[in-house]
Amino acid sequence: MELVSPNVGTIFWMIIVFGIVAFVLKKFAWKPILNALNEREESISSALNAAQEARKEMENLKAGNEELLAEARKEKELIMREAMALKENILAEAKEKADAETQRNIEYARQQIQNEKAKAINEMKKQMTELSFMIAEKVIRKEMADNKQHQAMVEKLIDEIKLN
Repeated sequence: MELVSPNVGTIFWMIIVFGIVAFVLKKFAWKPILNALNEREESISSALNAAQEARKEMENLKAGNEELLAEARKEKELIMREAMALKENILAEAKEKADAETQRNIEYARQQIQNEKAKAINEMKKQMTELSFMIAEKVIRKEMADNKQHQAMVEKLIDEIKLN
């Protein structure tokens, strides 16, 4: 039981050794340990502050990104509306040009038909005139078989021309 019961001499030497160790530690190790602890506490504090600032900056960047995305969406919508309007204008212009071209072609075709009709009518008149002259010539030759009738008819026509 000697180990469990304390001896006064042993306690005395333990107190002296503890005092010497405490003095040596206080003299040489206590300040560096406290300085190291203070530096560690400051570095942890600055790291926490930096993390909070980084978090705030990330939130600001996130808000900025959301604003940029919203602005980009608005701009995309505007560009899409402008493109649709431009497309509709181009289609309307193309339709108008096609309609105008079609009307010009129809009018040109009508004019061509009128010209061809006029040519055909003039040709028919010419042919009818020639045919009428041929018929009249044949009728007159048949009716005026002799020279006297022919001479009398020519003189009558000359008189009518002079009167007009």
